[in-house]
Amino acid sequence: MNSNTNTNVANLELKIKSACTVALASALIVTFTVGCSSKNYVRSQTAPIIQQTNELDTKTAANHRGIADTDERAQKGIAGAQSAADTADQHAQAAGLSADTAGKSAKEAYNRVDSLSGVVANLDNYKPISDVSVTFAFDKAVLTASDKKQLDDLAAGLTTARGYILEVTGGTDSIGDANYNYQLSQRRADAVVNYLASKYNIPPHKFYLIGIGKDQQVASDHTAAGRAKNRRVQIKLMTNMADQPSGSAPASPNGQ
Repeated sequence: MNSNTNTNVANLELKIKSACTVALASALIVTFTVGCSSKNYVRSQTAPIIQQTNELDTKTAANHRGIADTDERAQKGIAGAQSAADTADQHAQAAGLSADTAGKSAKEAYNRVDSLSGVVANLDNYKPISDVSVTFAFDKAVLTASDKKQLDDLAAGLTTARGYILEVTGGTDSIGDANYNYQLSQRRADAVVNYLASKYNIPPHKFYLIGIGKDQQVASDHTAAGRAKNRRVQIKLMTNMADQPSGSAPASPNGQ
């Protein structure tokens, strides 16, 4: 009886162990299967996201390179434009300096005298062959169209003149400070000389000019008409050649 019981117990234990072994194996298989299925699912879901991320990274890198290239070209273009502008500005400044220097040199080459007696002393060997007067508005030293027309008519006679010079005398009315009027009359004489010299290419040494202010008036300063006539520049075309005809252009009757 005891022997049979022991045998039955042993058989039962063996069956239990086998059942446990089978259950454990089944559990491991299920766990492995579930684990593999989860990984496959995760991979299937994340793969498109990873691909899109990689594509975005590639596009972003390409955009950065494009932006960098564009910025570099833009910087080069800006630098080139700035360099060209600087060069043009330098050329303009150089041209301006050259023009100023030329104008200054021309003015310095004019024969300027301090008094009418100085003009006469320098012109003893010359005789007038024509003359003209241009007038100016009050406190002005700007040539009008009418003034320029008279100077053009005078300059037309230079084509046949030989051994000539131009005596240019600037004047003012008596209103205002005497020193200021001397300066104003000089500016008026300069305006005439600059116009003739630049338009007709007359050499500076051909001009003898002076500003006399109100020192030698050609009309009464008690009337507006007289003061207008005194605000003038008189230009005499003179020659040291005895065989040239003389003449006189009409003076301007009124101020501008």
